[in-house]
Amino acid sequence: KETLEKYHELFTVHWEGATGNTRVPSQAEWEQLLTECSAFLFYGMEGFMSHLLLNRLVAMNIPKCHLVILLDLARSEQSYQRVAEAAAHKRVFFSCLQLTLERPAETAMLLSLTGVGSIIANQWSTTLQENAKRLDILSENLLSIGRTTGQTIRILQK
Repeated sequence: KETLEKYHELFTVHWEGATGNTRVPSQAEWEQLLTECSAFLFYGMEGFMSHLLLNRLVAMNIPKCHLVILLDLARSEQSYQRVAEAAAHKRVFFSCLQLTLERPAETAMLLSLTGVGSIIANQWSTTLQENAKRLDILSENLLSIGRTTGQTIRILQK
């Protein structure tokens, strides 16, 4: 919310999506957000792919989306339990190979194959506080200063 308020005058007035922790968007909402955006930001618990159906994502064509930022892989007891229950259900229907496609590098590859131009994503587990710092750095450098994604990632690496 702080980021949305901080950059409201510059950019976020044009942003659409789901915010807050009251509910998780439906599969149709995720698909609509991804197909209609020029940039997509996910800031949430667990892996981004734990919120989407894999077979629906791979069938999507989203070339208008130039940038996807995935600030995911944060974990709480509730989110871990939700994902564990979903994974147990998925194991009944999917092979282990299909489940590996939900890992960070594989998620980036799948998004790239659907037409996304650039992907910024966590590679390992983190905390919401660390993701908040990353979001602040990304927002400041991409929105306020106008650095490229490559320049911004270099700053994050330092």
